[in-house]
Amino acid sequence: MTSTDDLLFNPSTYDPQQFDAETTRLLKATIEWFESKGKAQLLADDQDALWVSEFLDFVRKEKLFATFLTPAAYADGDPNRRWDAARNAALSEIFGFYGLAYWYAEQVTILGLGPIWQSDNEAAKKRAAADLAEGQVMAFGLSEQTHGADIYNTDLVLTPTEPGSDDAEAGILFRANGEKYYIGNGNVASMVSVFSRRADIDGADGYVWFAADSRHEDYELIGNVVHGQMYVSNFRLTDYPVRAEDVLHTGPEAFSAALNTVNVGKFNLCHGGIGMVEHSFYEAITHANNRILYGNPVTRFPHVRGNFVDAYSRIVAMKLFSDRAVDYFRSASLEDRRYLLFNPMTKSKVTSEGEVVMTLLLDVLAAKGFEKNTYFAEVARLINTLPRLEGTVHVNVGQILKFMPNYLFDPADYPEIGTRQEAGDEEFFWRQGPARGAGKVRFADWTPAYEKHADVPNVARFYEQAQALRTLLLTAAPDEGQREDLDFMLTIGHLFSLVVYGQLILEQAAIIGLDRDVLDQIFDFQVRDFNGYATTLYGKPSTGAAQREWAVGALRTPVANRERFDRVWDRVVANDGAYEMRP
Repeated sequence: MTSTDDLLFNPSTYDPQQFDAETTRLLKATIEWFESKGKAQLLADDQDALWVSEFLDFVRKEKLFATFLTPAAYADGDPNRRWDAARNAALSEIFGFYGLAYWYAEQVTILGLGPIWQSDNEAAKKRAAADLAEGQVMAFGLSEQTHGADIYNTDLVLTPTEPGSDDAEAGILFRANGEKYYIGNGNVASMVSVFSRRADIDGADGYVWFAADSRHEDYELIGNVVHGQMYVSNFRLTDYPVRAEDVLHTGPEAFSAALNTVNVGKFNLCHGGIGMVEHSFYEAITHANNRILYGNPVTRFPHVRGNFVDAYSRIVAMKLFSDRAVDYFRSASLEDRRYLLFNPMTKSKVTSEGEVVMTLLLDVLAAKGFEKNTYFAEVARLINTLPRLEGTVHVNVGQILKFMPNYLFDPADYPEIGTRQEAGDEEFFWRQGPARGAGKVRFADWTPAYEKHADVPNVARFYEQAQALRTLLLTAAPDEGQREDLDFMLTIGHLFSLVVYGQLILEQAAIIGLDRDVLDQIFDFQVRDFNGYATTLYGKPSTGAAQREWAVGALRTPVANRERFDRVWDRVVANDGAYEMRP
């Protein structure tokens, strides 16, 4: 059977006509590399925790990372080398579809490049471009075992060299000592962007980013802190020499470089997660629709169909939101910083939806979902890493809350942003400016997206809930004590996230002309999810009487439509046998 579903990525039918010829060639070559390797070998490599060296040989041969991760300013005139968020998203989805370890090797290279491309150190940037062209990968040395990713604290210390000493005469500015932990690619990276502090300067003025080389004799690789193909390293620097050409950022600018790098890096988590659940979905529907239980295919049972329709709708919603977020990220500027909201949404909301999808499918597959010859089992084991990388969901929802007042109550005029799939170089990524002022970011009015689709029953029903959230904040807003209660505020943050999620889903649905039945089914679960968080708010010990009354009043029943459900189920079951990876 051949899938006619244009909403899901299918390697068998993939034709990215929106991209230029070289991008299309590289995306298809990447798919072919995985398919030629075959499912059995990919799964065996995962089970044996085999480092992805063969994949990096392919990256080197095709100059894949060099082409996708080099800003045009350092591409040495090659028009194919640029930082293009639209095609980077497509590549992340492909990597996720075949294995998180392959996605991770690129992801931590992106993070490692962040402080480099943002710096004024031309020598370091030219070195990074040359290393990428040679097929090298990068690493991001921020986290520590004691402090995690706490940027305010680091125990990796730079001691200035004494004037007139041999070190000073040799051009060595500092000697670095300390350990870093949870550092992907730290086993082989040619440039490891390392966050540190000076021994002689207290506070933010003492922060320093510098580039280290994992091959240097004073760089000690202690080991991999996880069992897996991903190399999540622990390394130690002992009197590591740091020269002027290694220094990337100093002082408060180093703090901003750390946060702005994460802004760039965590954007890739959503598309990687989408690829993971898409592959799992193909396996799940093909197995379930051909498994006979009590004389019937498993998919004859209503609860099984319900799980599949919900999972499918959630995958489509993940793609709609993430694809639309690309447009805002590509259009960002110092005057339009809306990406600072949509970015943590892709991180926290989209990746969390991936977990929901896998649970829905696993409840159908049961024992089959744990079999070692399935990609599903690998994804089920790893899908929960994505919401917990580049800051936990709690951290990101905390960030999202900063934008809520302006988003809901104080819209601004912006030129309309269309779909952004043209070739381009996102040079703004590397000049995002100081990492502050989130509460001042303005947004276009969110209500027109909902009102334009008010004829879709569940969109209209959810829009009532979205307006109710605004009423809550006007009539029974969190008091001072509740605002200091993160547990309470996170529930408010999740309610707000659903409103933002719905806006971009609707915008992208209009752009691609999404099937009305699928859109209605998406907002069926949006209504149910809002009910869930409203109920959670009702049960919080610190919730006030007026807030409890609001929670009950905000509950809505999704608009049921059996014919619509059946039509979406027909789309789901059409994917039975639509894709099977080469053995």
